[in-house]
Formats: sequence, C-alpha cells, structure tokens
Amino acid sequence: MKLLGSFAQEQKLVIRLMVKEDLAGAALVHASAFPRQGYSFDWLACNLNAFPRYLMFVASSGEDIYGYIAWAQKSGFRPEAVLELEQLAVMPDVQGHGIGRQLITDSLPLVKAQLALKNSVLKSVMVSTRADNHAQKLYRQTLGAEVVATISNLYSADEVLMVARNVV
Repeated sequence: MKLLGSFAQEQKLVIRLMVKEDLAGAALVHASAFPRQGYSFDWLACNLNAFPRYLMFVASSGEDIYGYIAWAQKSGFRPEAVLELEQLAVMPDVQGHGIGRQLITDSLPLVKAQLALKNSVLKSVMVSTRADNHAQKLYRQTLGAEVVATISNLYSADEVLMVARNVV
C-alpha cells in the first residue's frame, strides 16, 4: 500500500486549468465519483463553458485525469469575491492519496490570480456537502471552513453548508 500522497508524487500530478480536451477524462472521474448523477460530460462541459464564472482545474499526469475541482463565483463579479467550492472529485481507486488536498491547495492560488485579473480578491469560500461526508475534515484543514448550517434532506441526505473566511 502506498503512503498518503505518494501516488501524486509518483505520477507527478499537475494542477492546471481544465480545457475542452480534458472533458472526456474528467467526465470519467465525475461518473465514477458521483454514480447517482447523470450526463457527466454535459455537466462538466456547461460549467467549463461558463469560464470565468466557473474556474475548473484538473489533476493530470500526461493525458490521464485523476481528479478535478470546480470553483464558482457567487452573486456576480465583485471586488471581494465569494466562491463556492462547487465540486471536487477524485477517481475512487486513487482516493486517499492527497489528490483532493492538492487540487484545493494548488488551484487556490490560480483562482486568486484569475480573480486579480478582474481587480478582485477572495473574501470567503462556501462548500456544501453531505452531513456524513468525511471530506468535511479536508475542507476544515485546507480552507479553515466551518459548518454554519444544516439543511435536512436536500439531495440524497442532510447537507451541511461550510464557510471559510479570510482564506489565505
């Protein structure tokens, strides 16, 4: 068994902006990570087409896509942006090797650079996830996000809304 993070190091994963050529690989990640959702390619394509409102990044090694992250700007282009970490997905067979963490930490400076192009800075980040999702720990550790509300039976179970303020 590999140590946490060793897969990403061995594969020399790069976190970069998603491009159209990444959609098929990212759609495989989406379909594998979210089996109850449908039309993975269409879902990702419409979000990618909404750039720069949606800022999409992939974790890739060569032509292989192992994960992606989608950041969404909320409520317009503002001087102080509120982002939603809208979706984070990693291929199930490589989960637990630090790819999700790397997607967050390596894409955040790239997001901030995109915001700066519109004279904006990051004010806060929102994340919603199932109340029983262990990824809450990741969001707490990487972003400093805390649960601020629980919405009962929103999608397939209770959902929590997490907010990170003053994200560095």
